[in-house]
Amino acid sequence: MLSAHEFATLMLVKDSADHIAGREELDALLERQLVALERLLGGAVRPHITKDGEALLRNLAFIN
Repeated sequence: MLSAHEFATLMLVKDSADHIAGREELDALLERQLVALERLLGGAVRPHITKDGEALLRNLAFIN
């Protein structure tokens, strides 16, 4: 189960991935394959949400 901080980080990756580099919660999301890292030109790395991460957020929207 994800913590509240991990859920919040997942939502941030979806909406503004450029602003979450170095967050601790990112490791848990990477481990659960809800987020993946994309290597950009110039060597920078940016997280992006995976299909599983997208599905999780979509299902959470139906719960509320």
